[in-house]
Amino acid sequence: MHRRDVTVAWAFVIGLWFAIFFVALTTWNLAPNGVARAMLLFAGTVILVFNTAAIRAMLRHYREDRDFMYGMDLKFLDASREAKG
Repeated sequence: MHRRDVTVAWAFVIGLWFAIFFVALTTWNLAPNGVARAMLLFAGTVILVFNTAAIRAMLRHYREDRDFMYGMDLKFLDASREAKG
């Protein structure tokens, strides 16, 4: 379960990077001047850096608490299976 969650989180980060680059490329000509383009590039970079750092921090905390978090999940899944019969 932990490995799948980590994979999905990094897939989200990679998808975000591709999405930001795609939007930057497709809207490049819509910016009225070089200053606007520089501001948009800076803002996109800030978004990418902060979101990537946030996901990385989240995964670090998942690693630290995985026994507790996933242990509870497994406990409830087992209880659910027992209740169904």
